[in-house]
Amino acid sequence: MRCALLAAALAAASPACADTLVLAPQPLAEWKAVYGRVEARDLVPARARIGGTVSELLVSEGDAVEAGARIAVVRDDKIAFQVAAFDAQLRALRAQMETAEAELARGRSLVDRGVIATQRLEQLRTDVEVTQNRIAATEAQRAVVVQQGEEGAVLAPASGRVLTVPVTKGAVVLAGEPVATVGGGGFFLRLAIPERHSADLRQGARLRITVGGAETAGRLARIYPQIENGRVVADVEVDRLQDAFVDARVLVEVPVGTRQAILVPRAAIVTRSGLDFVRVRAGGSEVERTVVPGETVTQAGRPFVEILTGLQAGETVVVP
Repeated sequence: MRCALLAAALAAASPACADTLVLAPQPLAEWKAVYGRVEARDLVPARARIGGTVSELLVSEGDAVEAGARIAVVRDDKIAFQVAAFDAQLRALRAQMETAEAELARGRSLVDRGVIATQRLEQLRTDVEVTQNRIAATEAQRAVVVQQGEEGAVLAPASGRVLTVPVTKGAVVLAGEPVATVGGGGFFLRLAIPERHSADLRQGARLRITVGGAETAGRLARIYPQIENGRVVADVEVDRLQDAFVDARVLVEVPVGTRQAILVPRAAIVTRSGLDFVRVRAGGSEVERTVVPGETVTQAGRPFVEILTGLQAGETVVVP
């Protein structure tokens, strides 16, 4: 009984039950590690439309805002005085209008009785029209000043995150001066790659990105034609990119070419006493070769290890 069990164990461990793999050079991507910066697609300043004093500041750095939301209020005290002045002018003009209309009505009755000439009646009618036009012009000027007061509200130009707020409550700003900067349109990674790799860059290439210790994938979305300071600028699209910190540096590995490599399944490597061995079939027998492994890659859903030294193309590897 014991002999039968031993024979079964030897049969289970027999190389005849193992798979074999004939080694052949495989193309392997060359990766260049660079750092990308998290940037917003659109950096839009929210500007003050009138000059004055910041009376309300409703946002701070890091706040999320929607397009058109009020983020600050700029107050110009002179606008209230100008509106009051126009109101006084309108009251005076309306009083003149009442007087002119009364004079016109009296003139009509006098013309009917032949007391005054028709020419005088036309002059009274002209006075009424002139006063009406002056009232309309003053109301339009008042509307302009009121609109200027309403433009004291600083609105978010786009939906996104507030990146900078260079002013404080009570500060004096001029018309057109930025009150905040909003980053919108989504976030992406911007790379600066040495120009010696420019010929190997391909738009749409898949990249390896390490964010927060976890590896994710990205796509090389755009390569800019202008080289700046010896570097090619490119944009990378990443799903679920963390945007808590804009301009944060993220490790990105970019494919910059290919090389021929010898790959074996990870299961074929056995480690003993700090050395790595691979079983090779040669001349009808099996021997173990000492190898130096390199990086691990995934092909067809299986992990493979690059062999730097110890094996050659054409050899047959035994895979348990």
